[in-house]
Amino acid sequence: MTQEENIKTHEEVPCSLYAGQRVALLTRHGKEHAIAPLLEPELGCRIEHVSNYDTDLLGTFTREIAREGTQVGAARRKARLGMELARLQVGLASEGSFGPDPMAGMIPWNVECLIWIDDSLGIEIVGFAQGMARFGNALVKDWKEAETFARQSGFPEHYMVVRPEGEEDLRICKGISAWEELEEMFQKALELSANDRVFLEVDLRAHANPTRMEKIRQAAGDLLKKIQSRCPVCLTPGFSMVDRLEGLPCGDCGSPTREYRAGIYCCRKCAHRSVQERTERQYADPQYCDDCNP
Repeated sequence: MTQEENIKTHEEVPCSLYAGQRVALLTRHGKEHAIAPLLEPELGCRIEHVSNYDTDLLGTFTREIAREGTQVGAARRKARLGMELARLQVGLASEGSFGPDPMAGMIPWNVECLIWIDDSLGIEIVGFAQGMARFGNALVKDWKEAETFARQSGFPEHYMVVRPEGEEDLRICKGISAWEELEEMFQKALELSANDRVFLEVDLRAHANPTRMEKIRQAAGDLLKKIQSRCPVCLTPGFSMVDRLEGLPCGDCGSPTREYRAGIYCCRKCAHRSVQERTERQYADPQYCDDCNP
C-alpha cells in the first residue's frame, strides 16, 4: 500500500493500543454513565471512576466559584487531577459551557469537550459536541410563576436550583428533583427574601441535566472516532482535522464558496499533515456563495 492509499484509509485502522488499559475519569456528577459504555467496548480499556475530589472547587455553574481559564484548560486540569489520584498514565475528563447559539444568538446552547491525555505517548486528544441546551432562569414572585418556569424548563427531569432575592445570593439549594421539594424550597426562599422574590434556574450539572448528559455522550463519540483514527506514518491515535480550506463549489454557478472543500489533518505526535477533500458533499448551498447571494 502506498502512503497516499494509507492516508485515505487511516480511519479504518483499528486502535488496540488501549486494550486492558486503565483510564482515570474524575467526576462527581455521573458522567461515567455516558462515557464508559462508548469507550470501553470499542477501545478495550477500563474507565476507572475517580470521585475523591470535589470538582466544584474548579468552578460551578451557579457562579459561587468562577472557572479559571478556557473550557479545554479546565477539562485538562480535571484529567490531570484524576490521573494523579489514580496514579495512571492515561486519563480523561469533560467540561461544559453554556450560552447563546453561535449563529443567531437566540437559542440556549451547550458546548461539551472531552479530553483524553496519554502521558505514555505524550498526546492529548479532544472531542467536542454542541447543540441546543436546557438552561435558563427566572425571578418570580409567587408559586404559580415558579411552577410555570419549572414546567417550561423540563422539570423534574431537569433539576432546579433555588435561591432568595437574586442570582448572586449565596443561599443556594441545588439538585431539586421533585415537585413537593421544589415548592417547599420555594416557600423557604421566599421567607428569606428581602425583596419578596425567588430566583430559579435550571441545574446544569451533568447528573441533573439529561440534555447536557446526551451532549457529553456525543462528545465521547467524537473523541472515540479521533482515538481510532491513527496517523498513517507513525500510527499514533488522534489523526484528525485541525483546520479547513474554503472553496466548495456552488451548486448553482460552480464558483468557490465560503463552505469548506477540504480538511487539514495532523498527527499529535510526529506532526505529519495531509489535505483531504470532502467526500460526503460535492457542492455548497448557494446561500454561501458570494456570487449567487452577495
